[in-house]
Amino acid sequence: MELLDMNSMASSIGVSVAVLRFLLCFVATIPISFLWRFVPSRLGKHIYSAASGAFLSYLSFGFSSNLHFLVPMTIGYASMAIYRPLSGFITFFLGFAYLIGCHVFYMSGDAWKEGGIDSTGALMVLTLKVISCSINYNDGMLKEEGLREAQKKNRLIRMPSLIEYFGYCLCCGSHFAGPVFEMKDYLEWTEEKGIWAVSEKGKRPSPYGATIRAVFQAAICMALYLYLVPQFPLTRFTEPVYQEWGFWKRFGYQYMAAFTARWKYYFIWSISEASIIISGLGFSGWTDETQTKAKWDRAKNVDILGVELAKSAVQIPLFWNIQVSTWLRHYVYERIVKPGKKAGFFQLLATQTVSAVWHGLYPGYIIFFVQSALMIDCSKAIYRWQQAIPPKMAMLRNVFVLINFLCTVLVLNYSAVGFMVLSLHETIVAFKSVYYIGTVIPIAVLLLSYLVPVKPVRPKTRKEE
Repeated sequence: MELLDMNSMASSIGVSVAVLRFLLCFVATIPISFLWRFVPSRLGKHIYSAASGAFLSYLSFGFSSNLHFLVPMTIGYASMAIYRPLSGFITFFLGFAYLIGCHVFYMSGDAWKEGGIDSTGALMVLTLKVISCSINYNDGMLKEEGLREAQKKNRLIRMPSLIEYFGYCLCCGSHFAGPVFEMKDYLEWTEEKGIWAVSEKGKRPSPYGATIRAVFQAAICMALYLYLVPQFPLTRFTEPVYQEWGFWKRFGYQYMAAFTARWKYYFIWSISEASIIISGLGFSGWTDETQTKAKWDRAKNVDILGVELAKSAVQIPLFWNIQVSTWLRHYVYERIVKPGKKAGFFQLLATQTVSAVWHGLYPGYIIFFVQSALMIDCSKAIYRWQQAIPPKMAMLRNVFVLINFLCTVLVLNYSAVGFMVLSLHETIVAFKSVYYIGTVIPIAVLLLSYLVPVKPVRPKTRKEE
């Protein structure tokens, strides 16, 4: 009877039973995270975090999922215990190697594309967490003077205990889909230190209003996704009828297919946000000294309007998968820039390549993230031209703002086709159908920016006047 109910529920919303089981467990992270608040003692909280995450993983993906999770967790902890000076390096490469192996073995991208589910999504989040923990423990050996602010804030002086480590890795609120957070934040949250310490006024932030808002947002996102997805199937890109359409209709379909797919991620991250907020971990301080309004930025993984209305491609990482973008900046981008040097296209491309490999070794992912590096550099070039225009020519400046916005919309949604269809053939077919416009434009802009370099206009000082 239970299986029949699951089948009927799954068919009513157009998903498989496996996906429905995952969704039920995923939504259950909200009440389970709420109950964390009432668990007595630090040890009890660590045990609860680890046990609840492992139990929900078992219900969602089966017993083997927890065995997979143990591998990167063991790599990370063993590297910290055995050879601290290279613990971050060891965990980074061995952790990614295991994740890539799982992606290849389970063909996770194909499974997700066809509406299936497996534990590799949760393993992706876990891999980033164990890497950051090991790197921060490595940073704890270094002198504070030469460190960046993020390194100073997150570095670990002492090695976490095994139960602290398990609680951090499997904490159910973020275990399935993020957001990624730091070991130091997890420990301070559990021990009620730092911003989680009770204030002099004895005031604690109330999570309920922010949680309700996140749940309401999730419901809207899911409703919109279920409404749109039957109208814009990905199979259309290889159907004869698609090739019969004119250029603008084909490009419009690409935009709508990408727009539709994003609402699935908005839903997932909204549920995660609600879970992290209600546990208290999502708290990131007060808006002012009167402590009248709490901020919950630590739980936030997406700004929907920010993504859809981004004026520049440079803004996209600030609004989309925010915590993973922050992780990539702190643990890849900033660490491959030589001291005293400015980051360039190479550092951007290397960071985007790591992001692509993290998602899986599919041509569509690689193409998307290479495209995104071009898109961001293209956006920077347009912005430099905009800044070179004298302030008195405000109308022309606004034209460049509009050009940057349109270029971002065009290249983002064109590139997103590769992220969705994954295969090289389908990606090329879709790109060719719009004459590779999303590749040609950023390359043309970048070439032009090298041929016509500009300097921003600086306002004159009084002396010069």
